[in-house]
Amino acid sequence: MSKVYLVGAGPGDPELITVKGLKAIKHSDVILYDRLVNPEILEYAKKDAEMIYCGKSPQHHAYTQEKINQLICKYAIQGKVVTRLKGGDPFIFGRGGEEAKELGARMIPFEIIPGITSGAAAPAYAGIPLTYREYSSNVAFIAGMTQSEDDIDQYWSRFKGIDTLCIYMGVKNLPVICSQLMKHGKSPETPVALIHWGTTVNQMTVTGTLETICNVAEGIKNPAMIIVGEVVRLRSQLKWFEDVQKNEVAHVVHV
Repeated sequence: MSKVYLVGAGPGDPELITVKGLKAIKHSDVILYDRLVNPEILEYAKKDAEMIYCGKSPQHHAYTQEKINQLICKYAIQGKVVTRLKGGDPFIFGRGGEEAKELGARMIPFEIIPGITSGAAAPAYAGIPLTYREYSSNVAFIAGMTQSEDDIDQYWSRFKGIDTLCIYMGVKNLPVICSQLMKHGKSPETPVALIHWGTTVNQMTVTGTLETICNVAEGIKNPAMIIVGEVVRLRSQLKWFEDVQKNEVAHVVHV
C-alpha cells in the first residue's frame, strides 16, 4: 500500500534523526533527499531503494519545488512507499507544508515525521541555550530574507521585542540584518553568534555583537545559523562540543 512519509532528518549529526524517521527510511521503496541530509542516514535504506537527489543550494536547484511535488506523487501513485527526507524539520523552513498540501489534494496518504531543526540544535551544540531565566523568555525562528514584495523595514520591525532570534538563511544578508535590528531597537552591543555546519564535525562558531559580527564572520558561508540575543553570552561557560571533539582527537593521537 502506497504512503508518503515527510521526514525530518535533523540538523546534521546522523544520530539526531528520530527512531520513527529511521523506520520510514528502512521501509521505503523511494527516497527523495535534500542537500543537507547526512549521507550516513541514507545507508539505512533498503539496498534496492531508489534514491533521488533533490538538493537546493543558493546557486543551483536539482529540481524546482513543483517538480519535487510531482515526483513524490508520481511514485506514490505507482503504489510505492516514499520518504521525502529533508534536513532539519519538514515544517520549519522546509516547504513540507507545500508537499503535504499537494498530497492531500490528490488524496495520497501521508505522514509527517518531525525532525530536530537546526535553529534549536546548532545553538545547543554551540553551548547557547535559547531560553535562560535571566536573559530570555521567548524565541523566534525567522528567515534571514524577506519575500520580494515585503517591505524590509516592516519585516524587521516585527522582532524588536523578541529576546532570542534564530535566523535561517541569513549569512548573505548579515550586514542588512544587523543594520535593521539596530535600526528597530536592538542595542549595538547585543551578542550574536554564527554557527556553521552545526552539530557536525565541521561545526565552527564565531561570536560578536550586532556592531562587530560582520567584521569577524568573514568567510562564514551557508549552511549557518545566526543567533541574536543575550543568551549568546553563556557560550563561554557552556560550550561543550568543541571540548568533546578535542578529547576525541587527543584520544586517537594517544592511542
